[in-house]
Amino acid sequence: MPDLAAGDLTWLIIVAIVAGLIRGFSGFGTGLIYVPLAGTVLPPIWVLITLTVMDMIGPLPNLPRALREGRPREVGLLGAGALIGLIPGLWLLDRMAPDTFRWVVACLCLVTVALMASGWRWTGRMSPGVIGGVGVSSGLLGGVAGLPGPLVVLTYMAAPLSPAVIRANVLMYLVLWDFLFGGVLLVQGRLSAPPVMLGALLIVPYLAANMLGARLFDPSRERLYRAVAYVLVATAAIASLPVWET
Repeated sequence: MPDLAAGDLTWLIIVAIVAGLIRGFSGFGTGLIYVPLAGTVLPPIWVLITLTVMDMIGPLPNLPRALREGRPREVGLLGAGALIGLIPGLWLLDRMAPDTFRWVVACLCLVTVALMASGWRWTGRMSPGVIGGVGVSSGLLGGVAGLPGPLVVLTYMAAPLSPAVIRANVLMYLVLWDFLFGGVLLVQGRLSAPPVMLGALLIVPYLAANMLGARLFDPSRERLYRAVAYVLVATAAIASLPVWET
C-alpha cells in the first residue's frame, strides 16, 4: 500500500463514504466531493487515479440497461472528443502546483453547484458538432481537474430527451471516461501501483455508502436531497482551499 499516514488514510475513507452517500441519494457528486477533499492529502494525479478506480466498478451492473435505453453512438462521439481534450488537460495538470490544483478544483466545484442550483440550462441544439465540443471540453476538465462529468450533465439536462435517455447517456459516458483515462495513463506509463491499490481499497466503503444513500432516497424529497448535496459540495470546495492551512 502507499506510504500514507494513518490519519490521511482515515480521512480518504471518510471522504469516500461521504461521496458515496451523496451519489446514492442525489445521483451526482462523487467527483465534486472527493476531488477537492482528497486533494488536501494526495498529489493531484493520485487524486484522479484513485477516483477513477474507486468509481469504475459501481456503475457496471447498470451498463447493459443504459446501452439499451441510451444512445451509444452519441456517447461514442462524446468519448472521442473527450480523448482529444484529455491529452492537453493532463499536460496542464503536470505543470500545475498542488495548491493551484486545489484552487482550480474548488472554483470549478463552486461554479458547477451555482449553475445547478440556479436552474441555468443551455438552450442550444444538440448537433454532432456541439456534442463533440462538449466532449472535448469535458476531457480537458477531466484531465486538468478530474471533473469530466458536470459539463456533460448540465448539457444533457437541457436536451429535449427523456430522463431515462439522459441518465443512460451520462452513465455510459462516465464509464467510458474511466476506461479512456485509465488507458491514456497506462500508455503514458503513469498508472502506477500505489494509487491504483489505494483506489481499490476505497471501493468497498464507497460502494457501501452509495447503496446506503440509494436506500435512504425518497422521491418525494428529491429537492431536499439535492439542496443538501449542493451545500455539502460547496462546503467541501471551500474547506479544501489552501487558505485554511497555517
